Amino acid sequence: MLKKALSYSMLVTAIVLAGCSSKVKLDDQANAGTTGTAAYDPSSGAGQSTISGIDLTTSNIEGEGPANVAHTLYFDFDSYAIKPEYQATLQSHADFLRANRSRTVTLEGHTDERGGREYNLALGQKRAEAVRQALDLLGVPAGQVEAISYGKEKPKVQGFNEDAYAQNRRVEIRYNN
Repeated sequence: MLKKALSYSMLVTAIVLAGCSSKVKLDDQANAGTTGTAAYDPSSGAGQSTISGIDLTTSNIEGEGPANVAHTLYFDFDSYAIKPEYQATLQSHADFLRANRSRTVTLEGHTDERGGREYNLALGQKRAEAVRQALDLLGVPAGQVEAISYGKEKPKVQGFNEDAYAQNRRVEIRYNN
């Protein structure tokens, strides 16, 4: 129990550090008024989990990671802070990767269509790097993880409303064969 609490504590530290440590420069004007962190409301129950056991030997799609675990993490507008609700997801992927040292993942950072091309490429990279750093702190060797950005070039959904934008602000965890 203490070991699990320490893992979660390290993950929270990684999330905070990921927001501060990237070398990618975001446009100051486009980032004005944001801090790179997400608000957490403990009364919302967002940090509570009711996840049952996870089978680390099988996967949900053609051997692509742990079964019954999300492969997409979503982000707030103009933010690269990992939300607390993804702690269990990241822990499951880290456990799977540590148990399967020959497997590698590509972390694909994406943004919504608002903003310039260069800014969105940088933001997508910061999102992917934040997830990479969290996996690193959870014990995944750096050689198993690659972080890339597609910016706004590969939207998950087409549209010009907040629902479409929210689905496009993401990092996808792609297992390589």
